[in-house]
Amino acid sequence: MDFQLTIIVPIYNEEDNLFRLEKELLSFSEVAIKKTKILLINDGSTDISQALIEEICERNNIFNFIQLKKNYGLSAAIKAGFDNCNTTFIGYIDADLQTDPKDFNKLLEFCDNYDLVTGYRNNRKDSFIKKLSSKTANSVRRAFTKDDMHDTGCPLKIMKTKSAQNIPMFKGLHRFLPAMILLQNGNVKQVPINHYPRIAGKSKFGVWNRLIGPLIDCFVYLWMKRKYINYTVQKKN
Repeated sequence: MDFQLTIIVPIYNEEDNLFRLEKELLSFSEVAIKKTKILLINDGSTDISQALIEEICERNNIFNFIQLKKNYGLSAAIKAGFDNCNTTFIGYIDADLQTDPKDFNKLLEFCDNYDLVTGYRNNRKDSFIKKLSSKTANSVRRAFTKDDMHDTGCPLKIMKTKSAQNIPMFKGLHRFLPAMILLQNGNVKQVPINHYPRIAGKSKFGVWNRLIGPLIDCFVYLWMKRKYINYTVQKKN
């Protein structure tokens, strides 16, 4: 099959969400603007996620998986997806399905003309504390990165694979993907999407890794921005 889009799904202890994830991603693949396959990335789950992932992949030829040796964290799982993508475009969604896979089509309308198209959760269905910490973290990141992003943590994105694979990843960088694309002189588009409450499983993020940790990462980003090498070849033979 001539696939154009790979959707990567980082998974860590999401046994209660996986069959619903399978159903929703299959449903999206039937209406996707671009021919789509799925890459499930098991980031060292300690529940039965791996057994369920293998079961899903065995019965669906558009599903594949990577099992990481241990829990390396979300940024590492995303990088593993980037490194193992061979389609023109790469999508990203969280396994908790608080965003709707069908909204990928809203992003795909713009993907030919942008290096990254990111959703933003216009009406978040989260707790007050979660929304407040994310809003504060986004404001801090905007102050550091000047990327003008409303919602950098939104887990629904489409990227050109060559741009994604050029990003020098570090732990926590999943929050800085738009800024890193802009650092490459790429362009970014924001699109409002739907958001839903988490139905099953537990959030892997608290106040520390939504607010304090990302603040520290901002200084890492500033260091990288100063050191980042970007060049254009004018002529060669």
